[in-house]
This record gives sequence, structure tokens and C-alpha cells, in this order.
Amino acid sequence: MSRTKDRPVSTGHIEARYHRLVVKMGTNLLTGGGDRLNLEVMANLVGQLAHLHSTGREAVMVSSGAIAAGRHRLALGKDHGRGMPLRQVFASVGQSRLMNAWDQLFNWHDITVAQTLLTRSDLSNRLGYLNARNTLMALLELRVIPVINENDVVAVEEIEGATFGDNDSLSALVANLVDADLLVILSDIDGLYTADPNQDPKAELISRVERVDASIQRLAGASVSGRGTGGMITKVEAAKLATAFGVPVVIARGSEPDVLRRVAEGEILGTYFVPTATKMESRRRWLISGLANQGTLAVDEGAAEALTAHNKSLLPAGIREVRGKFPRGATVEVVDGAGKWLACGIANYDSEDISRIKGHRSNEIEEILGYEYGDEVIHRNNLVMA
Repeated sequence: MSRTKDRPVSTGHIEARYHRLVVKMGTNLLTGGGDRLNLEVMANLVGQLAHLHSTGREAVMVSSGAIAAGRHRLALGKDHGRGMPLRQVFASVGQSRLMNAWDQLFNWHDITVAQTLLTRSDLSNRLGYLNARNTLMALLELRVIPVINENDVVAVEEIEGATFGDNDSLSALVANLVDADLLVILSDIDGLYTADPNQDPKAELISRVERVDASIQRLAGASVSGRGTGGMITKVEAAKLATAFGVPVVIARGSEPDVLRRVAEGEILGTYFVPTATKMESRRRWLISGLANQGTLAVDEGAAEALTAHNKSLLPAGIREVRGKFPRGATVEVVDGAGKWLACGIANYDSEDISRIKGHRSNEIEEILGYEYGDEVIHRNNLVMA
């Protein structure tokens, strides 16, 4: 296979350049190109993630492989039944086997993993986004590694926009969801080439892409990426999406020795896609655009200082007034007593609930409401400050 003549070398970073990584692993990588999960390949990747975990870094995995695992368990070949119903059957049979493999492999390193199944519709509305984000951020705080997969059992191609495409675009959405520092898409090819390296001996690896435009998309169509449902084009589309969120992306060969540690430390491997916006710009746009602010929370001086000076969450005790009627998961603005705009964020409670708990301590929420969605009215992870 052709590679660039001047192979990129390490930048020499010894500190952690990237702290929170989303790592997408495709079917072709996890099966080693075969028809079943390759535990040797998976164990190698787990060892790398365990090393990153031991250094204090955080990782979220987006794992394919459930359909391959289910197809193998049912002893049906790749040419048997390519329709959606059977694909869902394979996913249903294989998902537990895929997760069991990850659980056992990480258990050797005394690391807990958590399964999360998502569909595009889960992330397309504010409440679904809020629930998924809160869960994933809580898992990371507990030093648990989330293992995410598309919920193929319920996400069908006939429902427009429901499926992600071999988890590639899902990984980009997850990278935005958890404010990742880097999205790593591990493949069975080194990265984006100028042509199909299997067909053209002059094909060269592109080490850096400043922006995904029509010319890059054409190259992606010419570069192959094994036999998965994604291919290079969906990986490049995912890179386009993630970089618009402000997240840099690396597409690299998953079998490259110690690939995850090396990219986490800033070494240039595969193809690096440059962010086209900052994470703050992207997050501000996401929170403010689409659904306009649906309400306002006026806070006292203590809460205003906690938000602006100490990057704290908004607790009910600091809220003095609730303006407007809005549901849980709505975007609301936060102002001080003089009406000065302080922040906007996603509310954990609806306007009626906040009106009942405002001015009260967080440990009183369940007593007042009969239930609780957390101590915070707006968690600091769901706030954008002025």
C-alpha cells in the first residue's frame, strides 16, 4: 500500500495534549477484516485506552460490530439477507455479545464500562440531548468509559435521517455532546488518500485537511475503507460535522502501533482535520440557535457571582424569579437582578417546577416535587456564559 514518502513524526509532546477523546471503532477494524469479532484486536485497543485512562484522560467509545457479532452467532454469511429487518435481528443478537466482550476486556484493567444505545432522534431534540449529555458527563466524572452504539434495533433506514452510517456521524455528534478535545476515527486504512491506494500506486496520504470542501469529498469517494457500511466518504462527512462543532478529527489506521496514545499526545498520524470553529462558538450557536430562549431565570447576587466568577452550576437557592413558561430541556437565559444577561443554558426542570423550588436548597427538591432530576437547575456543563 502506498504511503506518503515523508512519514509524519512525533511532535515531541510529553504532556497530554488532548484530555477527552471520542474514539470510533469500525466493524472492519474490530473484526480484523473477518466475519467475527477479533478479540486480539479488541484487547490491543482496550490496553491503549486503559493506559490513557491511567494518565487521567477521559475516553468515550463509539463501537460498531454488533451486526457482525450477531451474524456470526447465527452462522449466516455476509451475503445472507441484507435487508433492514434481518440487519436489526443481527444487531439484537450481537449487541449483548459485543458489550460482553468489551466488559470482560476492560475488567482485566479494573475499568468499568457502560453501554449506551442512541439514535439520531435521541439527539435531535433538546430533552433527548439533555438526558444523553447529563448521563455521559456523569459517567465520565465517575471514571466510567461509555461504550456507544447506534440502536440498530429501532433505527431503520426507512425512517429518514434515523441512521448514522456505520456510527461515523454518530461519533461526530457524540464528540459535540461531551465537548471532546479530539475525535479519533479508527479505520482499516491510514487516512484520506489522493486516490484509492489499492488501485493507484501513486496515491499519497493527505496528512492535514484545513476544510472539508467539494474537492475533499471527491477524494473521499475515491479512497476506499474496507467493506463496512460507512466507507471513507462517511468518515470525511463525520469529520466535516465534528470540525464545525470545533472538535479536531484524526482518521487513522487502527492497527498502527499504540495509535491512541500517540495521537492523544499530539503526534501526527493519519489525516488530521482542522476545526473550523472554536468549541465555544459552536456551543453558543447550538444553544442560542434553533429554538429561541423560551424563558428567563433571574438570580441573586450570590448566584450571579457563582456563575460568572467560579464557573458553578445554577442551583435553585439562587433563583429569585421565573419568567415565561417552558418545558424541561428548554433553553433559557439567566439574568441578574438588574436584568443584565449572564448566560444561557438547558434547564433540568420545567418552569412550573423551578417556580416551586426557587429559593430552596437542592436537598429539598425531592421533598417539594416528589422527584428530582439532579441538584442543579442548570448544570455548568449545559451553560454558556456571556
